[in-house]
Amino acid sequence: MPSDSTNLCWVDGKLLPGKRAVVRADDSAFCEGRGCLTTVRIAAGRPRFVDRHVKRLQDGAKALRLGEVAEVTIRRALAELGEATLPDGEGVIRLQVSRDGDGATHLIGIARKLGNDPSEWSAIIVALPHDGASLVDGMKVTSRLTLSLAAEDARAAGVDEAVLLDATGHLIEGARTNLFVAASDGSLWTPPIASGAVAGIARTLALERIPEIEERDIAKSELLATEELIAVNAVRGARPITRLNDRKVGEGRPGPWSTRLAEILATGE
Repeated sequence: MPSDSTNLCWVDGKLLPGKRAVVRADDSAFCEGRGCLTTVRIAAGRPRFVDRHVKRLQDGAKALRLGEVAEVTIRRALAELGEATLPDGEGVIRLQVSRDGDGATHLIGIARKLGNDPSEWSAIIVALPHDGASLVDGMKVTSRLTLSLAAEDARAAGVDEAVLLDATGHLIEGARTNLFVAASDGSLWTPPIASGAVAGIARTLALERIPEIEERDIAKSELLATEELIAVNAVRGARPITRLNDRKVGEGRPGPWSTRLAEILATGE
């Protein structure tokens, strides 16, 4: 488990030591990468966007044929794991759904501290090409090799995020976020989910609340010329990327779109 993880996990209704083996060798997430997950921000002791996280897990489990997960079970996992592992009421819980070889559905949760949370981010464009469109478009699944390798590259470079392009050089997403690009004319763009990005909860909220956002293909040249580059997810909210490939993005400081997105994601559910 990561160094900032807590020492307990939640497995099918039980709190167990975090280093104890908790899945069978024939578990679908372990054997096939066939599992779905969601990552929930716990703030002031409460899970943020909980209704949306519940729906994401239930929809993912159905699409991946993992079985049904009751809403009450998901909410119980969040409450019990949060109370046991995050005494100050602040942190992150990751919930995963998979099934074993007998067809039984399993819900597993782990918690971690929020960790470093800078107000401005730096990023690199990684050489790894994004996988692009797939059978799991939009879903957050356990089969995440390209995103995981991109995140490792970002850590090795000492930056906060890895930016992924597809084989044609178009922006898809970050290793852990959806990305928004502000053009010189003041418009705001984000890549369409059909290109292969995860349908992040924060991205969905932004599109609901700012109808003028345009979903469109974004070429690398447009990315490099952007006035603002903003990373969003349900854990961190909105973070302006002010340096990309060790060069300033726009004026090298947060702009009006990053401020607006941060405000929208900080309020409401």
